[in-house]
Amino acid sequence: MTTQVFIDGGHGTTGIEIAERLAGRPELSIITVPEERRRDAVARRDALNAADIVILCLPDDAAREAVTLIDNDRTRVIDASTAHRVAEGWTYGFPELEPGHRERLTQSRFVANPGCWPTGFLALVRPLVLAGLLPADWPVTVSGASGYSGGGKAMIAEYEGEVESPSAFRPYGLTLAHKHVPEMTRYSGLAYPPLFAPAVANAYRGMIVEVPLQLRAMPDAPTVEDIRAALAQAYAGSPIVSVASAEESAGMSGVTLEHVGATDRLALFVFGNEDTGQARLVAALDNLGKGAAGAAVQNLNILAGLPETAGLRL
Repeated sequence: MTTQVFIDGGHGTTGIEIAERLAGRPELSIITVPEERRRDAVARRDALNAADIVILCLPDDAAREAVTLIDNDRTRVIDASTAHRVAEGWTYGFPELEPGHRERLTQSRFVANPGCWPTGFLALVRPLVLAGLLPADWPVTVSGASGYSGGGKAMIAEYEGEVESPSAFRPYGLTLAHKHVPEMTRYSGLAYPPLFAPAVANAYRGMIVEVPLQLRAMPDAPTVEDIRAALAQAYAGSPIVSVASAEESAGMSGVTLEHVGATDRLALFVFGNEDTGQARLVAALDNLGKGAAGAAVQNLNILAGLPETAGLRL
């Protein structure tokens, strides 16, 4: 028996990437709406209710509206927008978040796909909070850079338009009230919002997320190897998330925006100086892969009871 899947908003950047990962999979049947009926409310309602699993690739308000169009108690939903990431009744779609979270996802009807920035941040921070190495009330900073495709159609047009291209590196989110901060705070287990300092790079895809830590100032002054060991234990055996060893990290002069390429992998690094008691935690991922489409397909596989990595680019 095949799983019926409908991608609502499948003509956008994330929707296209998801469709590519689902193509040719005989265990799935993709429901489509003809081009001329994409804005037809009846056609959309029919497709939403015919599906076993719906993936929403829509602006926030449209995603909320789509959920109201589902009038059965069977269709399961994966929302790739920001609309439901901290909403009651929705399960956060980051299977690696903590022990037991993957099992919660298997029982969930409504799943909120994580944002790309929170994916890197939570992968680095959540295990440390759980291990007691990072106090919940510690002032945490997260920064980095993302490819401009993460900004959607408007930002893509800005960077690929006929006018002079924007700067190679541009900080944004300067109000310190970015839409990703609520999910970063809730799912990390931190008592206070992290200081989030994102930037966009003049590259289509890829991203680096960094969390610097003053280890010597932290309670119990954990070492660089304490941090690395906690992350390695959290993701041991994962086919998606890797943690570089001390030897691998020592041989690197830097981590590029394109480190994992156009894949669905998530690579974590711990760089540090034991003499100064400082560390830089770095996550490398594709903002359109594990940061969006890859995560949605991973969640679909879990909901459908299929191999978790089926269709992923690893």
